[in-house]
Amino acid sequence: MGSRREFLRVSAAAAAVSRSVLGANDRVQMGIIGTGTRGNQDYSSFVHNTDVEFVAACDVAKSRLDQFAIKVGGKIATYGDYRKLLDNKDIQAVLVSTPDHWHSPIMIAACEAGKDVYVEKPVSNAIEPAQRMIEAARKYNRVVQVGLQQRSWQHFQDCVKIMRDGTLGTVGQCVMTYRGGGWGPTTPPPEKPVPPPADLDWEMFQGPAPRHDYVPSRQSNWRNYFDYGGGTVTDWGVHLLDVMLWYMDADHKTPQVTAGVGQYIGQIPDPERTPETFSIVWRFDNWVATFTNAVPPRTKMEPDSDLYGNYFFGTRGMLLVSRYGYEIRPIASQRAQQGATLAPVEYKNAMDPKGMADNPNSPFGSATVRHARNFLDCVKSRQRPAADIEIGFNSTLPALLADLSIRQGKTMLWDGKVARPA
Repeated sequence: MGSRREFLRVSAAAAAVSRSVLGANDRVQMGIIGTGTRGNQDYSSFVHNTDVEFVAACDVAKSRLDQFAIKVGGKIATYGDYRKLLDNKDIQAVLVSTPDHWHSPIMIAACEAGKDVYVEKPVSNAIEPAQRMIEAARKYNRVVQVGLQQRSWQHFQDCVKIMRDGTLGTVGQCVMTYRGGGWGPTTPPPEKPVPPPADLDWEMFQGPAPRHDYVPSRQSNWRNYFDYGGGTVTDWGVHLLDVMLWYMDADHKTPQVTAGVGQYIGQIPDPERTPETFSIVWRFDNWVATFTNAVPPRTKMEPDSDLYGNYFFGTRGMLLVSRYGYEIRPIASQRAQQGATLAPVEYKNAMDPKGMADNPNSPFGSATVRHARNFLDCVKSRQRPAADIEIGFNSTLPALLADLSIRQGKTMLWDGKVARPA
């Protein structure tokens, strides 16, 4: 009874905070933590909704923070320390768009402070901090939306019906590819430590990560350092994994076996940096999945839409879905396999070579605008959002296991709590 009483107390307190912060016009007052490229994109998508107002911003780079304040008109409180932003009682929710290693500590602190959270993907660059994010969201009864905006993209939603109505037959293999070839960018010669820029709080940037002297690439190319990110595997991989789990009706499933290999082809081998070439395989309970960033280079005759996305191979047909649209192809032997009682799968191509851009001003609309809309609605209703933190964790976990496999050179197993070598 004690735990239930505490849950009700926390829920009532959260509701009271929500009512007190929401103004007469029901505008959700938000703070943004991380005003870099993705933070600005998310901000632009949020403010396309009229019932949100950003009242505070935080960044470890003062010049970038100042530029953001000018962009929003200057009428915003600015902080160099996220903890001071979270102390602001006028803020009901926060947008977290920092490097990945900061996602967990900031989200947890925000939940403790009574704030709802929209946090970018991946949920973390390590498993244990990601697990603590679920615990915090549930303990403090907070709404947490992960930036997996493809869940709010109309044609992605339409294709779920194709997966569920049996059109493809039994799907036993899921293939994920990312455009750009397998070689990736080359790395410049090793950098020598230099003093950090005068406007950068390098200590705060590193935060929970191991301490290193400043070199420019650790700031500008942080995603490709294991200390702060996980490379393409956790960046694009989590988007692709999320669609796979969603379409396979497996939001709460985790891989039984994960095996990944990586290679440094165009860059100097460095165990602290993610290899730019990789291939990964996962075994789930009733299907196999693969992910590679080696795809054929595009020719003048081929649209980008053919070069990346989620492929679902069924006994009757194949579905390709990406941000360009989708395509259905029949399997030649489908009638022999299924008999003549089923109508043959028809070829369909609903691709736009120009891409269905995730841009507020795109003719296709913006998935992130709708994803933000879903978050704001849930802040008010207290319902779980489309990409709740638990969904975000399960979509991130396979990528984190893959990076562990690549780094350790071993197949990884997951028992529901911890990862261990096979």
